[in-house]
Amino acid sequence: MSTGKINVSVENIFPLIKKFLYSDHEIFLRELVSNATDATLKLKHLTNIGEAKVEYGNPIIEVKIDKEAKKLHIIDQGIGMTADEVEKYINQVAFSGAEEFLEKYKDSAKDAGIIGHFGLGFYSAFMVAEKVEIITKSFKNEPAAHWTCDGSPEFTLVESDKKERGTEIILHIAEDSTEFLEEYRIRELLTKYNKFMPVPIKFGTKQEALPKPEDAPEDYKTEYQEVDNIINNPNPAWTKQPTDLTDEDYKNFYRELYPMQFDEPLFHIHLNVDYPFNLTGILYFPKLDANLQVQKDKIQLYQNQVFVTDNVEGIVPEFLVMLRGVIDSPDIPLNVSRSYLQADGNVKKISNYITRKVSDKLKSLFNENREDFEKKWNDIKIVLEYGMLSEPKFYEKAGDFVLYPTTDDKYYTLAELKEAIKDTQTDKNGKLVALYASNKESQHAYIEAAKSKGYQVLLLDSPIVSHLIQKLEQDNENLTFTRVDSDHIEKLIQKDEEQISKLSDEEKENLKTTIETFVPKENYTVQVEAMDSHAAPFIITQPEFMRRMKEMSQTGGGGMFGMGNFPDMYNLVVNTNSELASTILNADENAKESLVKQALDLAKISQGLLKGEELTAFVKRSFELIK
Repeated sequence: MSTGKINVSVENIFPLIKKFLYSDHEIFLRELVSNATDATLKLKHLTNIGEAKVEYGNPIIEVKIDKEAKKLHIIDQGIGMTADEVEKYINQVAFSGAEEFLEKYKDSAKDAGIIGHFGLGFYSAFMVAEKVEIITKSFKNEPAAHWTCDGSPEFTLVESDKKERGTEIILHIAEDSTEFLEEYRIRELLTKYNKFMPVPIKFGTKQEALPKPEDAPEDYKTEYQEVDNIINNPNPAWTKQPTDLTDEDYKNFYRELYPMQFDEPLFHIHLNVDYPFNLTGILYFPKLDANLQVQKDKIQLYQNQVFVTDNVEGIVPEFLVMLRGVIDSPDIPLNVSRSYLQADGNVKKISNYITRKVSDKLKSLFNENREDFEKKWNDIKIVLEYGMLSEPKFYEKAGDFVLYPTTDDKYYTLAELKEAIKDTQTDKNGKLVALYASNKESQHAYIEAAKSKGYQVLLLDSPIVSHLIQKLEQDNENLTFTRVDSDHIEKLIQKDEEQISKLSDEEKENLKTTIETFVPKENYTVQVEAMDSHAAPFIITQPEFMRRMKEMSQTGGGGMFGMGNFPDMYNLVVNTNSELASTILNADENAKESLVKQALDLAKISQGLLKGEELTAFVKRSFELIK
């Protein structure tokens, strides 16, 4: 028997481990199962290269609860340790056995999948245990060892009679951590952190139905046998080659990742690179609504099949965090607890790689089946539009596949759009004017007015469209975007020809003064304009610049400071060539008020602005007019 002090740089590291090193105490199980996996994979590698003269077999890791004795056992059939190795790897805190192993066998072990980087994972056990035992037997022909520590720097190390190769960790669970003696809690943690570990993990047993015999009688009752309950999938889809997987395999893996998601993903992107960094994974494009709601199911980050976090900001480009799937890389730098990412040059390279892979996939989908891509556009557009705004490298490639749909369900790339509208929608200054609507229903009258002129109207209805068109205008000098309700139809795309007013200048001024008497000045600016006599007599418009700046301010990242809180301002455009304009001029005072209010309310209806008391008054007034 030997006793001694654990070699640490402070008198007692355990309170530090418990309080600071790990943000979540539950991580202890991830660390211990990861160590068991490392031990198993090390043995596999040594047997493969002939250095371990033992039978590898079909090893598993077992997790057992002894609730009565308040113990939790983690048992592996891996490489094991000699007493000297226990002294070296356990008693010297932060000496990583995994790192030394990889250094020693760096040429042959690069694909062995060894997880450990830090050497502190084992000591996470003391976050939940008042005493920890290690009973271990090496694959070498040496006696087994039994190490015990009660959470102080003191330990004991004695010989053990353990016969089977491998290591058993026994945690004597502390009074404040008895939740980890509950079966549901351990199952939850194993599923969360170790669901895709590369070594089978046994947690209890389960009943499995036996195959029905071919000659079974009609009243045959299904028979069951007790089998190991393996809680993980050691060979998840992302560890395989894309050529070995079918579309159904990818969909099944999506369901395995997100069992509560009932919608099929739109498509997937398989990531696989080994230079200048190692990264594998599968990203899925789910159906997304336009509200940019925070989603529950996120991209999961793994390191050698060990779950680390679902906070992938910094690794995955910001615009892609709305996707789902898995990223696995041993080259993503983590701090000592693996729970928070550290800034590193590799991370930026990985982010750029993912951006490029997503761009290439979108381009190939567009080129191979444009019709199908157009059908999916509404479900993916918010991601792509956000990408154009937030990632310059993505913006450069987006012109090949980002679409601009019209209210008539046509889809154009930007280059196609310019070509389609150049003959009819070029203004007198030689500038292309792309008309758009943000709501097909509420802006229907304006859309129809534009279409009657032979104009095409885009349907751009995402919450960030104001930011997007601002950027497109900056990068396309002779292109401007104008919403169909930002002015009356004659002014949306200004041509050389001008309408002649039926009213004299004096009559126009009198008409404007009359209307201003009955229209609230704080909300409306009255304009009298000569338009086609068949156009609506009153039209409410919202100036493009002011409305866009306000929208950008409200959604963040643009606009003019403070404009998000400004009240909506509208122009009331009065058609001087309409019969109503002349009628108002010639009516008595009471009739003028009634006519102006009725016409204003009708214009409000076309913009969806008539509500509450105003709507009630309009209905009452309308009935009075038709009595």
